[in-house]
Amino acid sequence: MATEESNIIVRYFEDDGRFPNNATLPLIIITAALDRTSVSPEKFERAFTQNRWPAAWRNGLYDFHHYHSLAHEVLGVYSGWVKACFGGPSGETLKAEAGDIIIIPAGVSHCNMGQSDDFRVVGGYPAGQQWDMMYGKEGERPGADENISSVARPLSDPVFGPTGPLMKLWD
Repeated sequence: MATEESNIIVRYFEDDGRFPNNATLPLIIITAALDRTSVSPEKFERAFTQNRWPAAWRNGLYDFHHYHSLAHEVLGVYSGWVKACFGGPSGETLKAEAGDIIIIPAGVSHCNMGQSDDFRVVGGYPAGQQWDMMYGKEGERPGADENISSVARPLSDPVFGPTGPLMKLWD
């Protein structure tokens, strides 16, 4: 299922046999979550931390399919653009650029398929959630599936707070 409303892109990804993905909680991209003309890593870090998704790192996006079974993840693009594939090798490639946020539910595979030379993101996870790295390898499941089903929903949207779009879309 796919929906797009103004600046919000919503995608559901089902289990593809290798990657569990998350048929219950959708991937969300909010375009221009921060003003594209004045976006900075510090602005994302402040917003994420204030809204209980503490900023954990600055970098890029790995160019191999992976997912997290113990945490949801937010990416705030503060420079350049990326084309990222979600849902595994047969998933969907979407573009995000400076000012956008990508909210990835636990279990959803993500992979960098191409980027601008200046692409950079701030990453974070809901308070209290410890991330792990999973690669869709044999033996990860059913443990990963059990982890994913136990990951708590966040108490707040990472940029817009307790009444932000995430709270309605993950209700």
